[in-house]
Amino acid sequence: MSPYPHPQFGGLRTPVREDMLKSQEITIERKHFLVMLKENPRGRFLRIAEEANGRCNSIMIPAEGLKDFQKLFEELAKAAQENPAWQPPSAKSSPREAAVV
Repeated sequence: MSPYPHPQFGGLRTPVREDMLKSQEITIERKHFLVMLKENPRGRFLRIAEEANGRCNSIMIPAEGLKDFQKLFEELAKAAQENPAWQPPSAKSSPREAAVV
């Protein structure tokens, strides 16, 4: 049996037992995230899931990489604060003014 969940790749994956160690939820604007620290026979990992329109998309980060992701997120958060957000050109400005930013 194939480990891939999509029928195109040969069938469903067999379920693996996952133990929940800790979970948190956060809503930012219209996005709802679940962040879960879990453990299975292969080790510990962080699962970040986004629920939208009845679907759930998630990524898994092995526990060994959490410090690297933390550093990456801190750098990205700092860059987001330092750089001004993009603003669309004003409706009153001329096309020439909008092009010169």
